[in-house]
Amino acid sequence: MLDTPLTRLTGVRHPVVQTGMGWVAGPRLVTAVANAGGLGILASATMTLDRLADAVREVRDRTDAPFGVNLRADASDAGDRIDLLVREGVRVASFALAPRRELIARLKDAGIVVIPSVGARRHAEKVAAWGADAVLVQGGEGGGHTGAVATTLLLPQVVDAVDIPVIAAGGFFDGRGLAAALAYGAAGVAMGTRFLLTADSPVPDAVKRVYLDAADTIVTRQVDGMPHRVLRSGLVEALESSGRVALLVRALRNGARFKRLSGMSWREMIADGRAMRHGKDLSWSQVMMAANTPMLLKAAMVDGRPDLGVMASGQAVGVIDDLPTCAELIEAIVRRAAEAITAQRSAVVGGP
Repeated sequence: MLDTPLTRLTGVRHPVVQTGMGWVAGPRLVTAVANAGGLGILASATMTLDRLADAVREVRDRTDAPFGVNLRADASDAGDRIDLLVREGVRVASFALAPRRELIARLKDAGIVVIPSVGARRHAEKVAAWGADAVLVQGGEGGGHTGAVATTLLLPQVVDAVDIPVIAAGGFFDGRGLAAALAYGAAGVAMGTRFLLTADSPVPDAVKRVYLDAADTIVTRQVDGMPHRVLRSGLVEALESSGRVALLVRALRNGARFKRLSGMSWREMIADGRAMRHGKDLSWSQVMMAANTPMLLKAAMVDGRPDLGVMASGQAVGVIDDLPTCAELIEAIVRRAAEAITAQRSAVVGGP
């Protein structure tokens, strides 16, 4: 076992986090990670409030281990979702975007560990000053929404800037990466693509095969207006070459589909769009494009139609070639990390 500030903070056995991937990180995957000793995180952004309540209870029925829920800080019903986490006794709340100070305070008052995700040192400093318990920092190698700074440059900046545990994400897939992250001063690693490609992942087998056969990712703004690392595909190439009118028509169509699926009103969706636009250099046209994201991801991750959807992916996809269970994966990661740490210690002191 590797005892770190992350394991002590959250109560998990191993310093390995499974990120909250929309349509992927449901009760099945989160339970498998939790039972294997890692920190599994439910993705709530693609769930209605009622579905999230059912998912939390399903995980609690399957495991006594700690787990978390990922929230959208700018969601119009963020307060209701926090109330749900408090009622259900969820151990950890993570955020894809930096949460407001008052959201952090509400969670901490309830004894919930708060772990925002950031992509820049200044954002880490801000949430640390507001009381976040830890911070997850993702370098540009990571999948989904991502930045341009490599993990090896961003991670040490954040470790030096804050005095709370730092979780490293972006480009991690095995025990050598965990050992390297710990050497940088991180308290653990978080992985998305590696957990997506496990036997416990709910992603259809045909889609997993597309990932295993993939060799290339691309960062595109044509999905929702922000940098988004995905697998290169025919659909993504088509989006990249589409004009503004074609993208807007696609966004409106998918927005209507998501409205039916989520039960949200147009008023609520517009409110979410305004929140997304606030503080970001996005045009209203790009905000409308954001309606693409949930349904384009669902087409591949749930419906098994990679030809009709997009597949978020980190660059680590190019070195993954198997589908272990979460228990097998986490055991192998921790064992190899411990071996690497022991080997380096021996090399430094000149012997065992």
